[in-house]
Amino acid sequence: MANKTLFSSIKSKFVRTDTYNEAGGRAYKFTPKHALAQMAATGCFNGVYYASAQSQLDEMHKLIAQVDDNVFLAKLAVYARERAYMKDMPAALLVILSKRDTELLHRVFDRVVDNGRVLRTMFQMIRSGQFGRTSLSSSLQRAFQRWLNEASVGKLLSASIGNDPSLRDILRMARPTPKDNARRALFGWLTDKETEKWAPATEADLPAQVQDLIAYRQADTAEAQALILSDLSVRWDLLADAAKGPLVWKAIARQMGPQALRMNLNTLLRHEALAGGKADREMVDYVADRIADADAIRRSRQFPYQFLAAYLNASAEVPQKIKAALHQAAEIACGNVPELPGPVVIGLDTSGSMGCPVTGFRGRGAATKMRCVDVAALFAAAILRRNPDSVVIPFDTRAYGVRVDPGDTILSLSERLARCGGGGTDCSIPLREANTKHRKRAFAGCVLVSDNESWVYRNRPWAYGAQGATGVMDEWKTFVANQKRLGVSSPKLVCIDIQPYGSTQAPERADILNIGGFSDAVFNVVASYLGDDAGRFVAEVESIEL
Repeated sequence: MANKTLFSSIKSKFVRTDTYNEAGGRAYKFTPKHALAQMAATGCFNGVYYASAQSQLDEMHKLIAQVDDNVFLAKLAVYARERAYMKDMPAALLVILSKRDTELLHRVFDRVVDNGRVLRTMFQMIRSGQFGRTSLSSSLQRAFQRWLNEASVGKLLSASIGNDPSLRDILRMARPTPKDNARRALFGWLTDKETEKWAPATEADLPAQVQDLIAYRQADTAEAQALILSDLSVRWDLLADAAKGPLVWKAIARQMGPQALRMNLNTLLRHEALAGGKADREMVDYVADRIADADAIRRSRQFPYQFLAAYLNASAEVPQKIKAALHQAAEIACGNVPELPGPVVIGLDTSGSMGCPVTGFRGRGAATKMRCVDVAALFAAAILRRNPDSVVIPFDTRAYGVRVDPGDTILSLSERLARCGGGGTDCSIPLREANTKHRKRAFAGCVLVSDNESWVYRNRPWAYGAQGATGVMDEWKTFVANQKRLGVSSPKLVCIDIQPYGSTQAPERADILNIGGFSDAVFNVVASYLGDDAGRFVAEVESIEL
């Protein structure tokens, strides 16, 4: 007889791990395409809990070398920008395409570079030499020239905000040929330098929007600035440096859209636009009403994530009415979260590594206040709000009991969930809890929100998973069997990874979906998968039409 240990029939029921994660625990390696897609949806090229910024860049180069499908890279760049709302990764993928397929580069350039910040990010990456070039190739130069000539005046003015690199640097290297005198004068004004190419234009040729901006900056009084602002429509950033006091800042606030207001509450407070008095109370009412405008939130399909970010960053001095408006807006935004086909077990990782800033460490004072655990808690709270029969299980090396009050707002609930735990990581716990305490309840599946760095049993492999599998797969087998006894024909496991690591605790297969990202698009992917949509994460990327 052959070796029974080696050829035991039980082995066919478990998939052996094939790698170790960054925390040292056993894990399953993603395919190169999936790992690259995971990184594109979560990577910010900043240090995270288990990986440095340089190691992420090295891993991206390694994965791209293994993916010879340039169409996939182009689609991934579009997916990362349009659906995952990332900036750095799509820009990096465009630079790679500029060396591998210039025709594809031009097909997707304008969809990925949809604003000046992404243009400047891409230019910075090129000059860094990290991608094998330090200047614009002729193909890249044509793409940059086209963008600079076709961008609206407002978009070019917005692109001029920021330095290192500045729009001036880009104009001087790309050297676009202006399409008319107005554009020629605008390029000359943006570069602060008369060149032979742009010299024929005069200040009178500048677009009216720019002439009004110049007049605003040169105005002697706050009253004069406020009067000019009534007819001037540009980004508030272009107005801030020259603003002469609270009167002007209130006028600026009335020009901001709901998103700009939400993101700049502390700025308005600092410049006394919300300080006190009757006029300021009117401004507080205005800001609160704009933030919680139900029609605008539904029309723009905003999700709760954006309001949590504003709530976490709001100064303690921000008026309570505005904070209440953020809670109200998040509740309205929950209506944009899709309803799942049935209740689910929601595993919420609250381990120590989840305390890392969701966009990574960027140096002293530069990291976002939004932590991985905050994002994970918000996902859990939003799913629970739309699917109230679901069960949330916060965990690290054990499960935590959290009281869920129906009267809680989604922001207060997510804040309370995020306070649990802080220890090691055992991703099998939510399933183990479901298999014991909730074994008599039927669930459509389990949604695990984590950084997937399970490691607690790395020194005790016999206590981890059967036959070399992970603990998650061990418990998932029991969960599936139990749910089928309860009449659920095809329960599914969704692993949402919100950090750019290249492994998972459950391998990709028909009943398991691994998805990366912390954007609002994740909700729709989860809902479609649990609703028996055949689409998967990589397929979601490949479904992009170029």
